[in-house]
Amino acid sequence: MNPLSNLFVLLTGCAVVLRVGGHDLADGPDGHTGAGLSATSAVGATAPVRLPMKVAEAAAGRLKLFGRFGPQVRASTNATHWIVESDGMPDHRMMVGITAWQQQVPLPQPYTGDNAWRIPRLPVPAARPLSAKDHFFRGAIALAVNGVPIFNPIKNDGRTDTFLAGELDEFGGHCGRADDYHYHIAPTHLQERVGAGEPIAVALDGYWIYGFTEPDGSPTGALDGFNGHSTPTLGYHYHATRAYPYLNGGFHGEVVERDGQVDPQPRAAPVRPALPPWRGARITGFDRVRSNAVEEFHLEVKAAGQTHHLRYRLNTNQTVTFESPDGEGRITTETHPMGRVDVRGRNREASGRPRRSRQP
Repeated sequence: MNPLSNLFVLLTGCAVVLRVGGHDLADGPDGHTGAGLSATSAVGATAPVRLPMKVAEAAAGRLKLFGRFGPQVRASTNATHWIVESDGMPDHRMMVGITAWQQQVPLPQPYTGDNAWRIPRLPVPAARPLSAKDHFFRGAIALAVNGVPIFNPIKNDGRTDTFLAGELDEFGGHCGRADDYHYHIAPTHLQERVGAGEPIAVALDGYWIYGFTEPDGSPTGALDGFNGHSTPTLGYHYHATRAYPYLNGGFHGEVVERDGQVDPQPRAAPVRPALPPWRGARITGFDRVRSNAVEEFHLEVKAAGQTHHLRYRLNTNQTVTFESPDGEGRITTETHPMGRVDVRGRNREASGRPRRSRQP
């Protein structure tokens, strides 16, 4: 018997293993399928599923895309879904270039366990595709391969293009009211990290999002109203564009819409009340430093001819401390417990009131 006739990929929900003639072949030097992929994760663990090699090779390749951003991103699969855990924090600088700021800052989010991203592996075309022009103004519509969610380019007022309004940083992202960082346009800067021809994100209906060209570098040709089309090689897929809708402009595939967003999807965990816009502010600097297990952040903000500095840190006792200017030369310090999400996916804040102090 030809030993290759017994070649399968074993998908267990926590690892991908090549198996020939009953023997497992590790796909990487450490026995995992790619950097950042956990062989012990309990997320989505299921009974082993044997798939034909063509399908299994594609699955292993997709997992490796997420694995390039480990250990902050951990990806696995079961028979029906991609399961992606992350803290939602990219490794590039954030917030610089924003000219319309709501005073939110990037904080790690608990997109893990029961609150992980679960995206269909085998998307099904929708009988009635829904457009993002008049649906899905809340929550994510896609997930970048670095574990950062991507929201509708149109904000939750149903009319404002966040890119044109100056609300996005140099990478197309900003923070929501839960201090959750997310993109609003296609993260094409990731193309260099994942390699030419690879997808940079996946829509929540399960169809993948590619860059400005086809994988072979050729022009995309005509796209439908959702920025997608079908090719013999890839089947249906979406593309990034430099003009609206920037990425998937809705869903070619089946999704469930509930309360204005795709459901289910992970929930962010706020640590403090939402703040009002800072009119006329422009973010000009961002630093992130880890020291003695404490991670510290610094935003430089310019407004009304003055430079302000917002500092905050993630403490080892699961709290976050903010040091904010009040506009009168004084610094206000507040410490909040980190937020959490219950097993049913509803947001809730950690118990306890913030501790405040003011320095003259």
